[in-house]
Amino acid sequence: MNRQRVHSDPKHYSQLTDQFSPPSKIGMGLFNAFWVGGLICVLGQALCDVGVQLMKMTARDASSFASIILVFLTALLTGLGVFDKIGKLAGAGSFVPITGFANAMVSPALEFRREGLVLGLGAKLFTIAGPVLVYGVSTSVIVGVIFALFIY
Repeated sequence: MNRQRVHSDPKHYSQLTDQFSPPSKIGMGLFNAFWVGGLICVLGQALCDVGVQLMKMTARDASSFASIILVFLTALLTGLGVFDKIGKLAGAGSFVPITGFANAMVSPALEFRREGLVLGLGAKLFTIAGPVLVYGVSTSVIVGVIFALFIY
């Protein structure tokens, strides 16, 4: 009977939650997310500027260049185990969309690399990215059809 009372008593549950939950350092977490995410964005902008100024690219080509470099660096750092430490420090700040996507593709592949190149690495590489690509392509087709029907 006592056990039943413990589970249904909201005050007791709240006391247990406070007792066993570690205190959240939300201020420091927000600060780390802000400066790491900002640093990634500054790196991306610097790569764009290098592309335009030094390599004489168009703004569009420089943007693609910066995206490719950021994906490569994220995949490399994920493979070396460094990106996980950055993610632990910065939380969501380290997952600026393009770096988060690259990390999401590489991480599952690394877990299954012992199963071989095709069944391990190749199959798991698109575990996360596959649905994103499928829905992205499907949505673009639907938007294209709507655009063709109603705009032209």
